[in-house]
Amino acid sequence: MAIENLGQIASFGPLIATVTIASVAGWVITTWLRVRHGYPLDGAWGQAVYPKTSSAEIERIRLLSQENAQLRAELGSVKDRLANVERIVTDGGFGLTQQIEALRMENGDRRPQ
Repeated sequence: MAIENLGQIASFGPLIATVTIASVAGWVITTWLRVRHGYPLDGAWGQAVYPKTSSAEIERIRLLSQENAQLRAELGSVKDRLANVERIVTDGGFGLTQQIEALRMENGDRRPQ
C-alpha cells in the first residue's frame, strides 16, 4: 500500500515542479517590472527598499503639496461664488424682475429703467 501511494505522489512531481517554476518566474518578472517603472520594492516588513527618495524628489513632493493646497483653496472660493450666483438666480425677487422685464418687452416699452 505504501508503494502505491508513493507512485501516486511521484506522478504529481512534474505538476508540482511546473507550479513552483511558474510562481518563481512570476515573482521575478513582477519585481523586474516594478524596478523598471520606478515603483518601490517592499522589504520583509513592508518598508520601501528601492528606490530611495532623494532631496530633489522630496522638494518636488513639497512643491506639489503646496500647489495642491492652493488649488483646493481656489476651488473652495469658486464653489462659494457659484453658490452665491445660484442663490441670486433662484431668489424670488430675481424671477419677478425677469417677469416684469418680459412684460415690458411684450408691451413695447423698451426704455431702460
